[in-house]
This record gives sequence, structure tokens and C-alpha cells, in this order.
Amino acid sequence: MSTVPETFGELVFDDRVMKAKLSSKVYNAMKKTIDEGQKLDPAVADAVAIAMKDWAVEKGATHFTHWFQPLTGITAEKHDSFINPSPDGGVIMEFSGKELVKGEPDASSFPSGGLRATFEARGYTAWDPTSYAFINGKTLCIPTAFCSYSGEALDKKTPLLRSMQALDKQAMRILKLFGNTDVACVRTSVGPEQEYFLVDAEMAAKRPDLLFTGRTLFGAKPPKGQELDDHYFGVIKSKVQAYMNELNEELWKLGILAKTEHNEVAPAQHELAPIYATTNIATDHNQLTMEIMQRLAKKHGLVCLLHEKPFAGVNGSGKHNNWSLATNTGVNLLTPGETPYENAQFLLFLCAVIKAVDDYQGLLRAAVATAGNDHRLGANEAPPAVISMFLGDELTEVLRAIEEDRPYDGAEKTVMKLGVSVLPKFVRDTTDRNRTSPFAFTGNKFEFRMLGSSNSIACANIMLNTAVAESLKQYADKLEGQKDFEGALNALIKKTIKDHKRIIFNGNGYDDEWIKEATEKRGLLNLRTTPDTQEVIIEQKSIDLLTSHKVMSEAEIRSRYEITLENYVKIVSIEATTMIDMTKKLILPAIEKYSKSVADSLISKRSVVPDLAGGYETKKVARLSELEEQIDSALNTLESTMTDLKAVEDITEASHVIRDTVLPQMAQLRIPCDEAETITAKEYWPMPTYDDLLFGVR
Repeated sequence: MSTVPETFGELVFDDRVMKAKLSSKVYNAMKKTIDEGQKLDPAVADAVAIAMKDWAVEKGATHFTHWFQPLTGITAEKHDSFINPSPDGGVIMEFSGKELVKGEPDASSFPSGGLRATFEARGYTAWDPTSYAFINGKTLCIPTAFCSYSGEALDKKTPLLRSMQALDKQAMRILKLFGNTDVACVRTSVGPEQEYFLVDAEMAAKRPDLLFTGRTLFGAKPPKGQELDDHYFGVIKSKVQAYMNELNEELWKLGILAKTEHNEVAPAQHELAPIYATTNIATDHNQLTMEIMQRLAKKHGLVCLLHEKPFAGVNGSGKHNNWSLATNTGVNLLTPGETPYENAQFLLFLCAVIKAVDDYQGLLRAAVATAGNDHRLGANEAPPAVISMFLGDELTEVLRAIEEDRPYDGAEKTVMKLGVSVLPKFVRDTTDRNRTSPFAFTGNKFEFRMLGSSNSIACANIMLNTAVAESLKQYADKLEGQKDFEGALNALIKKTIKDHKRIIFNGNGYDDEWIKEATEKRGLLNLRTTPDTQEVIIEQKSIDLLTSHKVMSEAEIRSRYEITLENYVKIVSIEATTMIDMTKKLILPAIEKYSKSVADSLISKRSVVPDLAGGYETKKVARLSELEEQIDSALNTLESTMTDLKAVEDITEASHVIRDTVLPQMAQLRIPCDEAETITAKEYWPMPTYDDLLFGVR
């Protein structure tokens, strides 16, 4: 039986394989491209393609694909076989550098937000050599960027790579000012924690809402939810553990560093967390992880739900984006060290992040906005829609001391006294964790907690990288050429703290008083819905940021505005249509059938006992009749609105109709339907309930 170290990365054309399969000349050229961003020679691409094909065929691959991430939020691939005809009537297996470097999918079939006319079909995929190729099934998957014929980015990877390049450029300017001449590049790294639900597949198949929307549109609260906190970190059920075991094995074979698994807070909810990877690789890995999670769930008789709020009344699912900065020499630029007050370089990078989050809080919120995440943000398991930063007591006090020009006394490390002699003593961290903070410093990284479970992490990191790059650019512009570098540096750090301290909040982000203070006293943004957030993307300040660092063109920015709102409108429209369909075909007939059964039962009893009052049956039938009328009224209202919505051509206006009218009407329709579920006999209710779904996996 193979061990994990033996099988780890066995399906990846990684550095170990390249070293073994490529000549030293080709290998060194590839390393310069990967590590230093040098342009790839066509001859090197040809040599790599041959080696990649030979390796893939040895592993059983018959096809190759350019694997990319269009603006649909999922991945895309078109498979081509390696076979080519030979003169003797047989076939040979071939793969060229040209095929490796460039592909040509139909660009008109993917969202472009107006960048492309429908008849303009040509698009290109371009190999990303910094993200290793891998084998999925019998297909060699080559991670690529996706652009149109005229060069506009039609994907999430291209702007992400550009943002990483922009941040590297500005961070290198800062490091040179501190005398770090041995550093060749600065990379951002990410470890995305992935939350998800597992439900029984047979039960899920009986729920049209789960089938079409990924979340339950109806469902009465079960007798037991997460009140006892007994699921979090609890014993993992054997069926779920078998799924997790195979998931780990599949991910490890693909070089994905799946590290931690556990039960989450809500019943049927779980989490998987990987070790950090360079941001573009982490993005590829997370997309692949979500695909494999859902595919393997079916094999185990389960359905993996990645929706941000699949069940009302219990926690939704997020994806915590643990983000950090490091040099190619292995130095984490967000590590405070033993004396953060004296670590000027750390303080400057810390201030750059503080300034970036405050200056571009709207863009960061917009980057995580989806119809699904709107249900989650602000609930008691998620950060509020208001962005703030948690730094912890020590760092906050350090910054306050700098702002006030006074010495910092320091914080002694406190030994934890656990009261049990056999337990080891350990030093307590000087910074606690704050699970209510949207953007929290956790020792040597920032945890951006607002991402939804189904989100691509690319969007958030594009905005975060670019915003920090802008802070560093402004710092470098001011510090370069200064005769009194130390004095200018201290003044810059002090000014940043004074100007941006409003974004720092170490308290309870769930407290209503905080939201009031944040918006009314501090002037922070509270963008609660997707349409609210998208207005920020097309503000001139946002356009200037993204275009000045060459992360996106103005046309690309505006296209994403259109695509995001269009997606929002389509998703909620599908949900509303599904609600209407389920109400008509399942819920109302079930109520009517049960009401008739109760009424018939009363008539039958009265045939034996003529004077029987039948108060129980009479009340039940009366209440069900009242609920039927309420449901019918709410249903008609929603249907009328959806009909009118079809005539709304402007996507901004349509998104406002969804936000202001459709979603409230959907909520009104749900109320009487959920009450009807609670008084309808179980054998009459036409679909599995929350009791079944949340506790059905044994």
C-alpha cells in the first residue's frame, strides 16, 4: 500500500517531474519563467510539451485540455485527444508547444458583459506555466488564462496574475528602500478554508429547490438545530469520514495540500482547510477542490452543497481567505517579530494593508458579493456587511503609541495557567482571534472572512492585491530619494495610523451598536446587497485604481459590473420561478389533499357520533384554508412581478426590482408555506423536511 508521501502529487507535472523529464537547459529555462517571470522561448515550450505528453500518456491520459476560469464562477474545458494519423493507417500520440501555449475556445459562448458581440466568437486560452498541469481522469489539464480576440480578459485568472504582478512591483520598491537587495520577487499566498454541507442524495433529489438552486427555498425550522453547539468539532460520522478520506486522497494526488477537516457549527456542515499556496495556484486548487468535493459526494450517496445559505435558521457557509505576503527568500512580510514596535518594515507593510482596506473597503465588499452571500453576511455566523479590521490589543496599542508620539511599554507574554498539573504550560498569544471581524490579523497573515462558500477566491484577491499595491506605490513615491529616510518613514507611518484608524475595530462585529457606530460615526460603508456593492466598481476611484496598475481596463471593469448584476438577476429569477413551480405543483396540492383527509375524517366520525363537535379537525381545516389563501395571494403577487420583470431591459433596474420587490415577495410566500408544513401530516408533505436533510446522513 502506497504512503501519502509516495502518492502526493503523482498526477501533477510538478518540479520533481520536470527535473526528471526535461534536459537541464530546458528545466532551468522553465524555472526562470516560473520563479522570475521570464518570457518562455518557443523551443522550450516544444520540449516541455513533448515531455508533458509522454508523462501524461504513461499515466493513462488520452486527451488534453486548456483548463480555465471564465466569468461563470466555475471552470471550463474542451478536450482534444493526443492522437494524430500515421502513414500506415494507425495513429501516433503528439502534442506540440503551440498546442501547449495556446488554445481557442468559443469566446461568444461565455459571459463577456458586452466586451464581445455574439457573432464575434474567437477567443484564446494561454498557458500559465506558474501553475502546474495535472491529470484529471484521462485528461491532461493545463491551467490557462482566457482572453478575447482583441485581448480583453474574459476570465478571473488574467486580472489575478496582473494584480500579483502589480503588488510584486510596488513591494520590491519598498524592500529596496530597506536594503533588501537579495530579494527577487514578492508573492502573495492564500490558504482558503472551505465550508460545505453534506446531505443524503436520495433526499436531495426529491427537493426541486436543491436541484435547481443549491439551497432550500422552503423549510420549517427543525426541533433541534445548532443550539447545543454539539456538532462543531464533534465526532465525524462514518459515512462522512469515508467521504473525507477519499476526498483527501484525490486532492493529495493532485498536489493539493488538504490539511484540516472537521465538523462545522451547523448540523450536516463541515470544513476543509489547505496549507498556503501562491495565490494563483491556491485559486486553481480551490476551484478544483470544489469540483472534486461535489463529484465524490455523489459516489458516496451524498450531495455537497456549496451555497452560502442552503438552510434558513442555521449557519451558512463561508470561505476564509487567509492572505499573506512573502519574499522569494522565504521572509513573511507580515510577521511582527518579537518587537513589532521596532520592526519598521513590518509596520510599513501593516500600514499599507490598513490603508488599502480603508480606502477600498467598497471594492473588497463588492468582490465577495453574490446573491447567495447576501443571505449570509450580517447573520450571526458571518461577518457583517460593514468592513472593519481586527488587529488585537498589542498591535492596536503599538499603533496608538506611534500616533501619540509616546513610548510603547510592550506586552509581556502570559503563561496560560490551566489548573491541571499534568497539562503542559504554554505561552498565550498576545492577539486573540475575532471570528466576527471581516478582516482580521491572525499573527502573520490577514483572514478575510467575507467570501462565500461558492465564491472563486480570485475576485477578492484581485482587489486586495491591487489596493495594497496602490498603498505601497504611494509610500514608495514619498520615500524614494528622501535624505532623512527614517524621519520620513516615521512620519508616513504616523500619518497612515491617524488617517485610517477608523477601520480598526477589535470588538464584537455582531453588535447592532457597532453597525450604528461604524456607519454614523466612522463613516464606513454598509453595502448590504449585491446591487449596492456593484455601484462601487464603476466609480471613478475604482476605475483609476485598477487601470493605473494595469489589472483591468475600463471596459473589463464595466463588463464585470454587467456580468455580476446579470448573474444576480438570473439566480434570483430561477429561485423565484422554482418557488412558484413548487408551490403550485407540490405544496398547495399537498395542503389540499391533507385538508380533505382531515375533513373526511370528521365526516366519518360524525356518521358514528352525530353530535361530535370536531373542534380539532375544524380548527385544523380552517387554519389550512387560511394558509392556502395566503399562499395563493403571495403566489399571484410574485408571479405578476416576475412577468413584469421580463420587460425590464436595463440590468441595473432589473437588479433593483430583484432586491426591492422579488426577494421580499419570496420571503412572504415562504412564511405561510413553512407554517403549513408544521401542521400537515408528514406522509402528506411532498418533500423531505429540514429534519430529514440536516440529520439524514447516518
